[in-house]
Amino acid sequence: MASVGNGTEESGGGGEENFEDAYENIPMASKMDIKCALEECSMALNLFLNNKFSEALEILRPWSKDSMYHALGYSTILVMQAAMTFEQQDIQMGISAMKEALQTCQRFRKRSTVVESLSSLVSKQSVDQLSEEEMHAEICYAECLLQKAGLIFVQDENMINFIKGGLKIRTSYQIYKECHQVLQMTQGNKSKNETYYQFEGGVKLGIGAFNLMLSLLPGRILRLLEFIGFSGNRELGLSQLREGASGSSLRAILCTFTLLVYHTYISLILGTGEANFQEADSLLEPYLQKFPNGSIILFYAARIDTLKGNLEKAQLRFQECITAQEQWKQIHHLCYWELMWCYTFQQNWLQAYRYADLLSKESRWSKAIYVFQKAAILCMLPEDDLKRAGEDVVSLFRQVEGLKQRISGKSIPTEKFAVRKARRYASPQPVKLILPALEMMYVWNGFAIVGKRADLTENLLVTIEKEEAALENETNHSEYYVDDVCMLQLLKGLCLKYLGRLMQAELCFNKVIQSEKQIKYDSYLVPFTLYELGLLYKQQDEREKAIRYIETAKNNYKEYSMESRLHFRIHAALDSMNVSSASTP
Repeated sequence: MASVGNGTEESGGGGEENFEDAYENIPMASKMDIKCALEECSMALNLFLNNKFSEALEILRPWSKDSMYHALGYSTILVMQAAMTFEQQDIQMGISAMKEALQTCQRFRKRSTVVESLSSLVSKQSVDQLSEEEMHAEICYAECLLQKAGLIFVQDENMINFIKGGLKIRTSYQIYKECHQVLQMTQGNKSKNETYYQFEGGVKLGIGAFNLMLSLLPGRILRLLEFIGFSGNRELGLSQLREGASGSSLRAILCTFTLLVYHTYISLILGTGEANFQEADSLLEPYLQKFPNGSIILFYAARIDTLKGNLEKAQLRFQECITAQEQWKQIHHLCYWELMWCYTFQQNWLQAYRYADLLSKESRWSKAIYVFQKAAILCMLPEDDLKRAGEDVVSLFRQVEGLKQRISGKSIPTEKFAVRKARRYASPQPVKLILPALEMMYVWNGFAIVGKRADLTENLLVTIEKEEAALENETNHSEYYVDDVCMLQLLKGLCLKYLGRLMQAELCFNKVIQSEKQIKYDSYLVPFTLYELGLLYKQQDEREKAIRYIETAKNNYKEYSMESRLHFRIHAALDSMNVSSASTP
């Protein structure tokens, strides 16, 4: 562990990463033992989950420069705040706090000479060489490093920062791997105490999260990462996180949240839309009992209701979440986003507009998406309601491009998509978008949610067929005509699929594929439709046909909108059919 245990991985990267030498003896006045530190951090965690965010910080702040667990807890809360606000000031505060936390953890890590550092590249340190405190310092350091890397990625578009963030992630992963080896070597020890189980919880969180998240990556990327030492074993990741979540360590809640994010967001947006609600419910239930008014807990409960199609219950729970606390407005914004979609699924456009409007005014996460979404929802309103809203739809669409942001030098794919669609309003004679709110619903895989409600799906089908008839009856077709017809066919096919009318759905999807050469702008439609057709065949147990269509989407198309998102979904679909990434290019 010495090879990654000295802070040397950051040398040469400027003064900010040079840590002080570890103290030979930490002065007694600044000493807090691990047991007491864990007890105080547990108190802070309970306060945090009870919406007492400031009080939690107040418990952690006094010892944040002298106790590794206080440092980790304090900086983690600030990083969470930064991730939710996206305010540059909060991001900078989070990075500064994490830098100080790394320095605190570094002081407790095992010191080694240059000779020991070199020898550790050949043979790892034995567990006997690490004290209990040094073992905890390793795991806390790895956790801080990973969080700081995440913030560096979103801080600005400087490529040096991107590389530094990548190096931090690799170092963090190496530490976790070595801590995992320590854990395996000590499994038979009978003298395990409470602090040992805390260390174990930290290892399970790190190994579990890394393996789960890396397993989501498309095969060619994962093979490259495995070549340089990473591992993307989904089953290992899930089992480690489940074990961590069922334990009593401080990291149990973080393991739980990681699994909940996977089941309630990642499986839907980057997967096939099939989430494990039973596990999500059982993970959340004990926390709902213990923290019935905890806003973060209520948020996840509401999200699970949404995914089940219980939209009315979800709306009530999101409102409870909003009224539960006022300290962190960012949690309100998460609820606004979810409520906007709940009302969109119900085609309650005035309420959906209300939350899109709040987001565009209050949240900094993605102004381009919020303004596009607001304009898209307004497009769905009857003329009278639109006048009462007092908004200029054309003006809103024209604002979108100027609001686009970049993260680590890259544009956000959904923002790029929104910008490209909004360009239809840039000319003096705008060409109106056709059902843009429903098209964005598809981008976020929302049809997988609406599909659980036959009543709402039927209502969407009526809206789509009405627009389809209006488009056919137009005498002067615009240059976007074929693109618009194909987009409607894709959405119509999805509704028919979820209503069990599979043959009609197949006809709709095939119409899009047959129109490929006539599509001028929305080149994403064909690969996404091939993927949907593949899923349709999978549903009918036509495995070979399903694989053929999905692999055609994967291998025959490139440089279209949201390409990476589709590749994530394709990877998940092939994985669900036990098609190994090695068998596909």
